[in-house]
This record gives sequence, C-alpha cells and structure tokens, in this order.
Amino acid sequence: MSTPEVSVQSSPQKKALPIGLMAGVIVMIAVLLIPMPDDLPVAGHRMLAILAFAVVVWITEAVSYEASAIIITSLMAFLVGTAPTVQNPSVEYGTSNAISMALAGFSNSALALVAGALFIAAAMTLTGLDRRIALVTLSKIGTSTRRVMIGAIAVTILLSLVVPSATARSACVVPIMMGVIAAFGVDKRSNIAAGVMIIVAQATSIWNVGIQTAAAQNLLTVGFMDKMLGDRITWAEWLVAGAPWAVIMSVILVVLVLKMMPPEADAIAGGKEAVEAQLREMGPMTSAQKRLLAVSIGLLLFWATEGKLHHFDTTSVTYVGLVVLMLPRFGVMTWKEVQSRIPWGTVIVFGVGISLGTALLTTQAGQWLGNHVVAATGLDSLPTLWVFAILAAFLILIHLGFASATALTSAMLPILIAVLQTLPGDFNRLGIAMLLGFTVSFGFILPINAPQNMVCLGTGTFTAKQFARVGIVITLVGYALLLLFAATYWRWLGWL
Repeated sequence: MSTPEVSVQSSPQKKALPIGLMAGVIVMIAVLLIPMPDDLPVAGHRMLAILAFAVVVWITEAVSYEASAIIITSLMAFLVGTAPTVQNPSVEYGTSNAISMALAGFSNSALALVAGALFIAAAMTLTGLDRRIALVTLSKIGTSTRRVMIGAIAVTILLSLVVPSATARSACVVPIMMGVIAAFGVDKRSNIAAGVMIIVAQATSIWNVGIQTAAAQNLLTVGFMDKMLGDRITWAEWLVAGAPWAVIMSVILVVLVLKMMPPEADAIAGGKEAVEAQLREMGPMTSAQKRLLAVSIGLLLFWATEGKLHHFDTTSVTYVGLVVLMLPRFGVMTWKEVQSRIPWGTVIVFGVGISLGTALLTTQAGQWLGNHVVAATGLDSLPTLWVFAILAAFLILIHLGFASATALTSAMLPILIAVLQTLPGDFNRLGIAMLLGFTVSFGFILPINAPQNMVCLGTGTFTAKQFARVGIVITLVGYALLLLFAATYWRWLGWL
C-alpha cells in the first residue's frame, strides 16, 4: 500500500528587527529613565527621548526615513499626549493635541515650498528641459579635460537655479557626463572619468550652499528660522551670502581634482561632437520646454527681487508658477503625469522634521538643552566667531554619521538655534542660523553622506577611497573658507 505524499511548505523566514531600531528604542527608554531635572518639563523630557530615538534610527538607517517619520509621529502622539502641559502641569496635552503638534510641520510654508520645488523638478524631467540645459552648456565649453570639468560645474550651477532638487540634478547630469566620457574613449576607471564624476557630486553639494532653493535642507532651515526666530532669509539674501563662497570653492574643486587625479590626456577628441550629437537627437526646443523655461526665468526674477520690487514671498510665487505649469493647454504637465514623479516620502520626512523641531521648542526641551550646552561648553564667554567655528565643526563631524542632510537639519538645527537664543550679547542670530544651514551641506567626505554622491558612485568611475581623499581636503578648505568669510565678508554684510 502506497503512502500518500505529504508536501511540506516551508514557512517564510521572519526578518529580525533591525539592530538600529532596537538600539533607538533602548536609547529612548534610557533617556526616559534618567531622573528628570526640576527645570525640564515632563513633555520636554519625553521630546528629548524621542529626539534621541530619531538620531539613532536616522544614523543607522534601520528603517526608511518615511517609516521613521511615521514612528516619530506616533511616539509624539502618545508620549507627549500623556504628559502634563507646560502651561498647566495639572492638565495633560491629550493625544489629540499631541498629534496636532506632531503634524504642525505640514502647515509650514517651507514644506509647501519643498513640495512646489519637487513639482518643478518633475516638470524639468518630464519635458527634458534639464537635459537640454546641461547639453547646451557642455556644447559651449570645449573639449579639453579642464574645460569638461569646468563645464560639469557650469551645468551644476545653472541647474541649481532651475531644478530645486540635488538628487534630480545629479540624476540628470550623470548620464550626460557618462556619455561624454564614453565618447572620449577613456577607461571607465581613468582619472578623467573619476575626476569628472567626483566634480559632479561635490559641486552639487557646494552649490547647495550657494542657492537657497537648491536643496531641501535649506528650506528646512528657513522653516526653523520662521518658527523659532520669527524671521527668515530671502532668496536673494541667501544668494548674496552663499554664492561667493560657492564660486571660490568651485575653482578650488577643479584645481584640487586636476592636482590629486591628474588626467591621462590634456585634450580629448570627440567629446564636443558627442554632446552635439545628443543635442541633435533631442531635436529643436519643444513648445513645452519654452513655456517651462519662461516660467522658470520668471520665478528666478521674482525670487531675486523679493523685498525690493515686491513683497510676495518665495512660496506664494512658486505656487503661482505651478498653477501656470498645470493650466490646460498652456501648461506642460497634468496631475496624472507628475504625481508618480514626486518623491512624496521627502514631503513626509520634511513635515515631521519641522514638527520635531517645533515640538522641542514648544515643550521647552530645546531651550533646556541649549542652556545646558552653553553652560557645559562655555560658549557664552566666547566671541561670536568662535561660537560659529565650534558649532560649524560640530555639524561637519556629526554629518559623517548621517546619510541625509534633511535628517541632520531636523535633528540638530533646532537645538543649535536654541543655543544661539540662549547666548548673551548682541549678534545676528538669524544670520548665524543661515551660516550653520550652509554647513549642513558639507557632505563631502563619504559617498553615503548625500544622495548625489551615491548617484555618482553608482557609475563605477571612482571608489569610496578616492572620493574621501578629495572630500577630506575639500572639507578642510571649505571649513577654513567659512571662517574667513565669517571674519570678513559675512561680518560686513551684518550676518554675525
């Protein structure tokens, strides 16, 4: 008698909880168990525990940033919701008020500007205008190795003005530069190829400093200024302060790469022809590209003249531009076309980041931490320049542990602004907050420190070691230039 076969289905293996997530929970509990100082409200104590959890999870990348944002929102709802209010300790916040606090960042104008910027970046990609701008710029530069590297920076600068997303810019430039490198006929691992790609990555970070709308972390910085200092920096003021530093750093970057990674040839035949061939393939400029270019130039003019020729803020002007871009017949995109191209997770992380910073202030956790940082470090007895030097160095060092400048800004900038508010003396706190916002973009050393670095690393043209060799020098020179500017140019402008 035959025995019937029994099929045994192997149950899928359960994934273990990420170590970073468990570490974040342990750190949060440890902070909660620390005896509470008398001058720190219960809600503030719990917000510091949530901040500690966020920092650990973001540094370890235990879960996606979007998932971490939802976890942080839930923690705020229940931990702060069951805590007594700062104004009346006999009354609890309640989960309803606490979840409103956790979602407050989504009503911030800086978040609306980020969303608008992502729409413009999507429109650029959809119409191919970003690629056309890059190719036209490269076609005008020339075919020598030095000119190609300068061309890569020129493209980065132009796209930084009209494509408000560092990742989108690098994703546009990288394929074009890879096509140019292929046309040169050089090895993928040559110094020429490595130098060009490292310049694309590093120049993107450099111009994140120069242009306010070039990166999400800049807009988050503006959001914190608005919430915590009651004022903000206009697009033109940011440009006047940051662009000269970025121009000098761009020159230093080219010189440094040529010195540290000497190209195998001084001139390469075929590069310009390759770019022109790609331009011919694109055909003449489409009507959609012309309309998008007109809107982009119009936005730049309005951003640059805010407070001089008109009083329309950057966010409102940007949204008028979006209305024009989505109008029937005249517009260049529909909602259906654009929605799949928007990284909505960025919007979520940004909103929760502003909420986290605002809640640290509302619960007095930020002020308490700022007071203790000042007392422990003696910053209150130092000149303003030294205060900036120490806080900037701290941000540069801690950035080594973060893969997202937005996460770094969310975690640290509210605390540093609270430190500035605690310090005695008459100095421009808004200006130093902007300068610290510049420092957040120092993702020069490790490829993982910025998304554009990872996009360029994915081309296989350079190694992480090569990137770090250049990046360490760029970081040291950039930091020294920050201090020089702080002692001279920025002080003359009144930002210190």
